[in-house]
Amino acid sequence: MDFFGLQKLTLLDYPGQVACTVFTGGCNFRCPYCHNGGLVHPGSSPLLSEEELLAFLKTRTRKLEGITVSGGEPTIHADLPEFLHKVKALGFLVKLDTNGQSPKMLRSLFDKGLVDYVAMDIKNCRSRYAETVGVPGLSIAAIEESVQLLMNGTIPYEFRTTLCKELHDETAVSEIGQWLKGCKAYYLQPYRDAPEVLTPGVYHAPSAEVLEQFRSILLPDIPNVLLRGNE
Repeated sequence: MDFFGLQKLTLLDYPGQVACTVFTGGCNFRCPYCHNGGLVHPGSSPLLSEEELLAFLKTRTRKLEGITVSGGEPTIHADLPEFLHKVKALGFLVKLDTNGQSPKMLRSLFDKGLVDYVAMDIKNCRSRYAETVGVPGLSIAAIEESVQLLMNGTIPYEFRTTLCKELHDETAVSEIGQWLKGCKAYYLQPYRDAPEVLTPGVYHAPSAEVLEQFRSILLPDIPNVLLRGNE
């Protein structure tokens, strides 16, 4: 695998672990508010080869506890299991960030013991999913399968939604709550505009008051709803 970004140290990306974060290139969604827009179409100049990344990890075996694999969308890469097997052989815990569009890959990774924690993005309620991910006509059957795989499985996980005023309202949030009812952890995080966003200058973050209102809507269905990045 090739990698298009490396954060050598993070205390935030992997809950409870001192970790690094690596970023794969390419994605099967085109979320217009994506904050990693440069990774959707990464070009042909990766920052690191797999060999270079593994060499870096070998120098961190006594300093880091885990690695977060993010993107882009890591699960579109057929060689992801082989790479994670090498990472696990070095003794690292693995957190995977995913959009949930590849439940077959997720199931394979779980069955092989290659993932220790999953953060899955829930882009919106079912009826607005295609609009939100920029893929007209998208069937969300795969997304729903991944949701059930996590909720019925044993791998620690969280769901999370990046909220934009233009895409998320009380009705959408209420529908998400009913969909994810009883999930273990759900994070709400406000959109942040930046030059690297796929479509910068178009979307806006909800106010702190609206975020709290959304949280209160969700709490009857999901007791563990947390706000992240709203400082």
